[in-house]
Amino acid sequence: MPRSLDCLCAGIIVADSVCQPIARMPPPGTLARTERVEFTIGGCAANVAVDMARLGLAVGISGRVGDDVFGREVRDRLVASSVDCTGLVLSQTAPSSTTFVLNVRGEDRRFIHCVGANAEYDGMQLSEQEIGSSKVLYVGGFGLLEAMTPERVVRMFRLAREFKTTTILDVVLPDEGDHLLQWIQEVLPWTDYFFPNNDESAQVLGGEMNPQKQAERFRELGAKTVVITCGSQGSLLASPTHRLKSGVFPVEPVDATGTGDAFVSGFVFALLSGATPETCLRMGTAMGASCVRSMGATTGVFNEEELHQFIDAHPLLIESW
Repeated sequence: MPRSLDCLCAGIIVADSVCQPIARMPPPGTLARTERVEFTIGGCAANVAVDMARLGLAVGISGRVGDDVFGREVRDRLVASSVDCTGLVLSQTAPSSTTFVLNVRGEDRRFIHCVGANAEYDGMQLSEQEIGSSKVLYVGGFGLLEAMTPERVVRMFRLAREFKTTTILDVVLPDEGDHLLQWIQEVLPWTDYFFPNNDESAQVLGGEMNPQKQAERFRELGAKTVVITCGSQGSLLASPTHRLKSGVFPVEPVDATGTGDAFVSGFVFALLSGATPETCLRMGTAMGASCVRSMGATTGVFNEEELHQFIDAHPLLIESW
């Protein structure tokens, strides 16, 4: 089957409102001023799709937004970013998913989230032809999308394996629960690349914070390659042939929203070119660094030329562990 897409991104699509960092959280009943609130595309599937398209990849998206002002704006911005929106459905029964991202200087981000139309998305509309005509199938938001059960993700990944389409699983875990490990256990044997962050991994693995132990445990559960991002501490990869850890590029952070998604886009961009795991980590880390320089999940990410120029100009320590 001819491959018409480099990557098909399925999952969470969100309309984000991101505030410029404020000095401190306001006490109850008071008002805090911010210099700016930016409306941007959000949600891991949308972020990864836009970032990959900016790198010149052929990308499609599958998901749901509301048939409202937010949903239509998100759709228009995705189309303007050269993302194929054939699989994007405008829901007539639910509003668009929205998130308010609150940034306080020196603190991690806070999120206020409305699930909206994302609650209706289960991935079942993806056909064999759509999956088989994509080199990579990326599922983003597993754990948050209630309708996207393990059985439904396994169905998608089984089909992908039949067509030799590479499978990527990305999770969003809103709360703790005994079901998280069970859900992930069902899907990991069908997963080629698993991209949790350090905190999400600890949430699933009963509080284990060591990323090396996390990666080995996820490999034991069936994932072929595990890539764990650890914020300012870099990232770590465990595959059948490699155990690697990467540092980070020194940049002045403005907003970390979408950093992990930018990392995935750079990693997959390198992967599709046949690059080594070291280069995949380097390109992922560089895309993450580009993301934090601006407000919004996709606003400041590199295009292909900028990515190569940045990597050529900035060394990055990657070593075995």
